[in-house]
Amino acid sequence: MKTKDLQELKAELLALLKRSAFKKGNFVLSSGKTSSYYLDGRVITLTPEGAYLTAAIILEMLKNSDIKAVGGPTLGADPIVGAVAALSHIQQMPLQTFIVRKVAKEHGTQRQIEGPVLNKANKILLVDDVATTGKALIEAKHALDVAGIKADKALVIVDRCEGAKENLAKEGLALDAIFTIKDFDV
Repeated sequence: MKTKDLQELKAELLALLKRSAFKKGNFVLSSGKTSSYYLDGRVITLTPEGAYLTAAIILEMLKNSDIKAVGGPTLGADPIVGAVAALSHIQQMPLQTFIVRKVAKEHGTQRQIEGPVLNKANKILLVDDVATTGKALIEAKHALDVAGIKADKALVIVDRCEGAKENLAKEGLALDAIFTIKDFDV
């Protein structure tokens, strides 16, 4: 199997997003804002092709970084994190992964951060499918802060360019995106 470069992977993922995840209409977003379009990232990240492309791009972007763990807010990050975990193992560059619940569960271990115990010294990357205001990523960062784990970087598949980058910067998180809404000719 021929190895694809980052640009080829991104071109394939963008085509898939445009074909299957981008919808026009009237939508209320999780931020409470209304929008004339919606990007349903999970339609892509929960498919074999979309999961692979997303994970491959993220791992390619992390190749020369000191990131040791990748995780993010449930539900958007869940399939991304699973794909990154599997592909990082296959590529022999294993990363720790985790999911941050909205609130700690009330039974069992009563944890808000699910997955193996994170090394507090490790560099952490927060991921999500789409960012509008960045609220879910900020909430995940706050949960990590309470646990004594520092995250200073975030990566999303699509930044809607509606304040997430600025809101995350105020919280000490630098936001990067595989794509911005400008890539969708909105």
